[in-house]
Amino acid sequence: MHSPRLLVIEGNSPQTMADHIAAGGVPASKGYSDLLREVLPGAIVDICYPGDAAVSLPKGEALEGYDGIAITGSALHVYAGGPEVMRQVELVRSALATGTPLFGSCWGLQVIAAAAGGSVRKNPKGREIGFGRGIRLTEAGRKHPMFVGKLDVFNAPTVHLDEVEMLPPGSTVLASNAMSAVQAVEIRTNGSVAWAVQYHPEYPLRELAAIVRRIGTRLIGEGFFADEMDMRAFAEDLDLLDHDPECKRLSWRHGISQNVLNKQLRISEVANWIEFQVLPTRVKRGRG
Repeated sequence: MHSPRLLVIEGNSPQTMADHIAAGGVPASKGYSDLLREVLPGAIVDICYPGDAAVSLPKGEALEGYDGIAITGSALHVYAGGPEVMRQVELVRSALATGTPLFGSCWGLQVIAAAAGGSVRKNPKGREIGFGRGIRLTEAGRKHPMFVGKLDVFNAPTVHLDEVEMLPPGSTVLASNAMSAVQAVEIRTNGSVAWAVQYHPEYPLRELAAIVRRIGTRLIGEGFFADEMDMRAFAEDLDLLDHDPECKRLSWRHGISQNVLNKQLRISEVANWIEFQVLPTRVKRGRG
């Protein structure tokens, strides 16, 4: 029996990846692929980089050859268009024609929605940064396998300026909060099923810290921090709490709950996708 094969689509451009590494983070695709190997031991995880125009991308049969496809976050904006965006929309549209299960985080949700016929806009309520607060499951979400083991109301790591404006046909909203009506969704199209969330279950706190450092000037300008010292102090607290999740002083100060600090709770959407989408589809295709 062959090992499970997964594909991670890196949403960022090479420049953003380099900037993120310089800020102390790891590329989104590496963090995602490491997590998938942890959740599904023995899996082979490939990465593709549609934000790099020089890189060739998998098509048709190659995409169908994967047991699951995950899409990372990105600093790009769907409504901005351009080659970096359109290459990803077309790639995801091709993936949605294969029946291979998809999972998207943040940008992943947005690009799946756009590829399936929906639209994305800049959130009129502004940026959601650090933690999505009060994310509440809908009635459909409470019954959905993506949220097995999840509280009805929870917080999650997040950083996004955009949101889904119009959902494509075949969509079911699974979670919402005060910042975005679409915090989680299932999209069924062309015989494919995609699960996607506006937040980042795959992010440890140290990755949020790196993002805060990377875009800190913008966050200061938007009023999230008073100055650079304030911004760096917050990032340092996230790094410390990542190292010691039991630190009550910092978790209390920033209102960070156990559904973020407990890794198994935080990543449950991804783990449930593997269990309830990837592995059953793999069996149906005679691969496992």
